[in-house]
Amino acid sequence: MTSWMRCYWDKEDVWFYFELDAESWVIRQVELQGPELTPIAAAALLEWEQAREAGRLAEYGSMFGGTAELPASEWEGHDPQPLTSEEFEEIWDGARRRITDRPTRNGSYGP
Repeated sequence: MTSWMRCYWDKEDVWFYFELDAESWVIRQVELQGPELTPIAAAALLEWEQAREAGRLAEYGSMFGGTAELPASEWEGHDPQPLTSEEFEEIWDGARRRITDRPTRNGSYGP
């Protein structure tokens, strides 16, 4: 069963939003930083795997970041707050839109 949650990391002023599968592995992850909630990551595990297989992992990672490498059941020191799928989708859509609308290092836009 899929679940959604968010956690706050005060040392970096970052909100983490997660979509988790039944075994608590991260399927999608969003990171929003600072008071403006600037998206610094909005990664999907499936996309990451596809980018790795295509030899484009560095490009994907520089654009969208990555997902957690351990299941949430093994995390320490986080205080998860449950979300609905609708709440997560709103955050995901907004973060992806903002990330793909900003220029990349070579001056182009998008992935």
